[in-house]
Amino acid sequence: MRVLHILDHSLPLHSGYTFRTLAILRQQRALGWHTTHLTSAKQGGTQAEQEIDGWHFYRTPPLRNWWSRLPLLRQWSVAAGLHRRLLQIVPRIRPHILHAHSPALTALAALRAGRALGIPVVYEIRAFWEDAAADHGTSRAGGIRYRLTRALENYVLHRADAVTTICEGLRSDLVARGIPAAKITVIPNAVESSRLPSAPPAPRTLVPGLGLGDGPVLGFIGSFYAYEGLALLIAALPRLLDDAPRLQLLLVGGGPQEAELRALVDTLDLRATVKFAGRVPHERIADYYQLTDILVYPRLPMRLTELVTPLKPLEAMAQGRLVLASDVGGHRELIEHGKTGMLFKAGDPQSLAIQLLQLLRHAETWPALRRQARAYVENERNWPASVARYGPIYQRLCAQSP
Repeated sequence: MRVLHILDHSLPLHSGYTFRTLAILRQQRALGWHTTHLTSAKQGGTQAEQEIDGWHFYRTPPLRNWWSRLPLLRQWSVAAGLHRRLLQIVPRIRPHILHAHSPALTALAALRAGRALGIPVVYEIRAFWEDAAADHGTSRAGGIRYRLTRALENYVLHRADAVTTICEGLRSDLVARGIPAAKITVIPNAVESSRLPSAPPAPRTLVPGLGLGDGPVLGFIGSFYAYEGLALLIAALPRLLDDAPRLQLLLVGGGPQEAELRALVDTLDLRATVKFAGRVPHERIADYYQLTDILVYPRLPMRLTELVTPLKPLEAMAQGRLVLASDVGGHRELIEHGKTGMLFKAGDPQSLAIQLLQLLRHAETWPALRRQARAYVENERNWPASVARYGPIYQRLCAQSP
């Protein structure tokens, strides 16, 4: 089985998108499939090919046409350049499957090449990028760019030979758009067994400079976007400190909201309570999970968070950490309240505080919650089980192709 994966970006860029891609590729290789990898011009750089951490990537140079710098046409140039690159490398690789991953621009290029060369196309949709852009503030919900992106998404969804997605929330939305349910397969996010800790947690003193005491530590590890709700978590701290004065919050990562969050910490006089660790190397993330007692994911309610399941709560469960999350749809798909974690009413700082205090007051419940959460990840959210779902899709499409 030869599969050409067509990607928006990859290593050396670090993102949830990159890490999911690597997990899929590793497991497909373990199944004996031959994978090759092509990134769009959004990767950046001018190299035609690149070797990163043992992975070979074909790259797409940006088009140099004058129109490729204009709004909207700039996005079209990404698809045009990717299509041109596909026509160059596919005859050399001779893949059985073109597997395009979000956004729709990669799928558009793959469909054009697939139809020209007689190769079936799988489109994997990991999020609705028009919703992500609106929630990031880079476009307006319902604006012309939003509507055009959504129309393009629908165009490629109807024409792809098979569609995969990462969760039931996205699958339900696709069915509501008129995509046949039989055409869609959910390949859920999972955790690699190599990321499951086998040793006791390291003492907090092994990560110097943070000044963490011996009191309970709340944590968040990820990107600081507004929809993550970190301002809500910080705003709830004064009430929590009345009952748990030694409580601390460790924020690991960075992003567009960092300056605003730091200003809020200053305004509430919480500098002794909230620790910003900054961005840390990916290979050190497990150490930071082990510094925390409870990982908090206070995502705000909106289309993106209601439909899409995040990866970070699964990582926390795998690391044996307690998880408290807002009850948006993406979290409800991962967390069973009172069994594998705790949920609070999204957008409600009082509900967040109540659930956190409940956890802090009943430490006797922690071992069972941790054990059940880890068992859920090990048994149901592992990459071998997820990636095995590609097999029947690929085989069916290969049997149907001329």
